[in-house]
Amino acid sequence: MRITGAVLERCGAPAPYAESLPITVGPLELDEPGSGELLVRIEAAGLCHSDLSVVDGSRVRPVPMLLGHEAAGIVEAAGPGTATAIGTRVVLTFLPRCGSCEACGTGGRLPCAVGSAANAAGTLVGGAVRIGRDGERVRHHLGVSAFATHAVVSERSVVAVDADVPPDIAALLGCAVLTGGGAVVNAGTPNAGETVVVVGLGGVGMAALLVAQALGHKVVGVDTVPAKLDLARSLGAEARSPGEVGDLRAPVVVEAAGSARAFETAFALTAPGGTTVTVGLPHPDARAAVSPLLLTAEARTVVGSYLGSAVPGEDVPRYADLWRAGRLPLDRLVSGRIGLDGLPAALDRLAAGAALRQLIVF
Repeated sequence: MRITGAVLERCGAPAPYAESLPITVGPLELDEPGSGELLVRIEAAGLCHSDLSVVDGSRVRPVPMLLGHEAAGIVEAAGPGTATAIGTRVVLTFLPRCGSCEACGTGGRLPCAVGSAANAAGTLVGGAVRIGRDGERVRHHLGVSAFATHAVVSERSVVAVDADVPPDIAALLGCAVLTGGGAVVNAGTPNAGETVVVVGLGGVGMAALLVAQALGHKVVGVDTVPAKLDLARSLGAEARSPGEVGDLRAPVVVEAAGSARAFETAFALTAPGGTTVTVGLPHPDARAAVSPLLLTAEARTVVGSYLGSAVPGEDVPRYADLWRAGRLPLDRLVSGRIGLDGLPAALDRLAAGAALRQLIVF
């Protein structure tokens, strides 16, 4: 079928992207879903730093590639061997889980080896590429490629949600909330009543803040952008710039900025016996300086958390229930709505730290 999508033509183009234009929006051919695959009509897709990291070359992927990894949509067709009903609203998640590799046996702690290999190759699980353009294959971004009117995805990349969860909210569940919330719930595991500090208040960091608050924790948000600190305060959290942290220390500190300096800040804010959780994705060459002595002398723990150490089929319904109960105001994460043609300017806003989650709506 013919679809319209946003294709990244090259990695590492210079900013501003509204001038270098590394993304082309235009017609594509989408194959029918194969065995174990679904055709999803995309309703909403979020623009995330993981998209930006491919555009700016921090995470080099094969190109041309149809971008987008955080989304929700409606199943319109299903290949053989699937169980999801036509018409179901689904959350798309960017790490398919095969369910049988050793990593899948760790309860979310380790990313699926099979899904990770497919993501790196720009294919669906099993090696298929379902997108074409003028006789050329266009690669999949993290098994989703949601910056398009439709997507063919593995059924292992979706989680069904009830129809009462609107597309905007459902899309955010697939990355921002799974990653940020999971950093708190699955990796940080704070005890009841403990304070949680979040360093970096982008979409993922603000989602971590919201989930921690929903679970009854006092939360302190740390960021350099005054508008993000103001938003955190409006959500009921305490908020400080890095220069205002003073003697603040907490048992669980989440780093969600994706920079070495933010990681150092998060480590410094972690109390003796506490856990520093890092979910940000800095450039591969980035290096941070920490004191190994503190790990031993203060019995510290540093934990890396990919996709919030989540098992999406279990975690997405949990967060949907928190939203349904009025405890997770995810609509506050949405800083703007755009069309596909607005992507270059939206990438510039994201790179400048001027946006949380910009949603592409169809």
